[in-house]
Amino acid sequence: MKQPISRIDPAELNLNDRLISVNRVAKVMKGGKRLRFSALVVTGDGAGHVGIGIGKANEVPAAIAKGGAQARKNLIKVPLAGATIPHEVMVTYGAAQVLLKPANQGTGLIAGGSVRAVLEACGVKDVLAKSLGTSNPINVARATIKALSQLKVPEEVLTRRKGTVSTGEAATNEQ
Repeated sequence: MKQPISRIDPAELNLNDRLISVNRVAKVMKGGKRLRFSALVVTGDGAGHVGIGIGKANEVPAAIAKGGAQARKNLIKVPLAGATIPHEVMVTYGAAQVLLKPANQGTGLIAGGSVRAVLEACGVKDVLAKSLGTSNPINVARATIKALSQLKVPEEVLTRRKGTVSTGEAATNEQ
């Protein structure tokens, strides 16, 4: 993921790791096949912080540990509107497309695979999601992270468009 380096300190958050997928990779050498493992891990605090990472190693536990460390380095802050997302968003990453729609309270998390794991780690409770295109877990997870990073808080967008001063600042300016 070529994104700006996260400035969120993982030490301050109570993060939980979750394994999305493990992939066995074989490299053919002169003496035979050399097996390695790659693990896709998502980490989040359930309150709007989430990150994904891929770890590669000769053993599965080492790959999972490396993936968790990578996920902590790639944390993003997601603006939530209660238990859902503020607005609809559709994102493409490679051949993976992810559509996220806000849902009413009590709807639940209608998503599958990598999308569900990322949204659960983030703390989203009510959302409608659809994964289109490829079912590659890595690209689907990256598309979901990209979609969550594009979410905006409606109040901030409104004040930016109008160029107005918020009510708290207006009261101090009048005095």
